[in-house]
Formats: sequence, C-alpha cells, structure tokens
Amino acid sequence: MKTIGIIGGIGPESTIVYYRSIIAAYRELKRDGSYPSILINNIDLTKMLGLIGANQLTEVAEYLADEVKKLAHAGADFGLLAANTPHIVFDEIQRQSPIRLISIVEATCKEAVRLGLKKVGLLGIRFTMQGRFYPDVFSKAGIELSVPGTEDQNYIHDKYLNELVPGILLPETREHLLGIVDRMISENGIEGLILGGTELPLILKDSHYHGISFLDTTQIHVKQAVAELLS
Repeated sequence: MKTIGIIGGIGPESTIVYYRSIIAAYRELKRDGSYPSILINNIDLTKMLGLIGANQLTEVAEYLADEVKKLAHAGADFGLLAANTPHIVFDEIQRQSPIRLISIVEATCKEAVRLGLKKVGLLGIRFTMQGRFYPDVFSKAGIELSVPGTEDQNYIHDKYLNELVPGILLPETREHLLGIVDRMISENGIEGLILGGTELPLILKDSHYHGISFLDTTQIHVKQAVAELLS
C-alpha cells in the first residue's frame, strides 16, 4: 500500500478534517475493512506566515521542502500541503522534494473545469487572495478569477486567522462572509466560489449558495489524494 505524507498544522483544525476525510473516502472506495497509511508532519503556522508576510519566499520554500523531506524519509510515497497559502511557493517546493506533491490549486482547477465554470471568486487569507498562484493556474484553463475588495479582504484575513484557525465559528462571521459572497455574485458575476482556505469549509459548509457552486478545496484535495493512494 502507498503511504501519503501530509504537511499539516497550517492550520490544525483543517488538518483534522483532512485526516478524517482521507480515511472516510478511502474506506468508501476500498471496502475490505482496511485503513490508509498516513504520515502527518505538523509544522509551525506562525513561522510560515511570518516568513510569507516578510516576503521571504525563498526561506518559505526551503522550510516547507525540508519538512516534506522528513515525510519522505519516514516512508511517504507522495505528499500534500494541507493548506492553500503555502502553494505560493509550490513549484519550488516540488523542485526540492524527493516525492511527488499533489497541488490543491491544480486539483481545484480540474474541478472547476469539470463543472464548466468560467468565472469564479476566490476567498482565503490575504496572501492567497493577492497572490498569483491561483490566477496563473486558472488562466491557463480559461477561467477568470475575482477577489473581494480591500476592505472585505481585510475582514476575511482577520477572521480567518483569529477565529477560524483557532476553531471559533461564529454565526455573525458566517453571515458577514455570505454578504461578501452576495456582493461578488451581483458585482462580479461569479458562477462559483473557491473556498481558498482549508478552514473556510468549516464555516461555509454549503455546496451551493444562491445558484453558485462552492468549491471546497479540502475535499477536492482529499479526493485527489485518495485516488493516488489507490492507483
């Protein structure tokens, strides 16, 4: 059996969802009573975000590549980064990695193509919404990306790090986030929304909202990982 390696802790709450979801999806497809082989390397979210915030992207890539190497040395056959933001340096991490990594961005793009979406919104922390790593992949598939305005981005960034990452899910935060989505539907004409932070599906659990599809990047990533496990 293959072993999957997960860079987790970015953040902890969604890493738990990854673990549970991989087991559930695996056992749904492989009905022999077995369980998947999983290694998790729980890293320091604060250190990673600090490096990204200081625009020390070379150091970010080296830090994460070193952590991936630990998974490889422990026996992982392939790996994934259980978060969206570190994909800002995904190509460099993959270049340094001794094992293949499954990109959450590439997997989400494939799902958007499958759904026939041409214009989608993107929510996440500031580094994800302002980064190029999502537009660079989606533009190749002919899909246009929209992000909220600066004020809304600041709100999402704050609530994400100070509420969602510690596992605080407030009804008023959910309603405010959905208000941002409503504005993106009316002003940007989005047909789908990328939940580009793996904690976002914890508070925005709907698969559809006001006629648009919510793309749960965690579950999309998990599906791709389990397919690799069983390949």
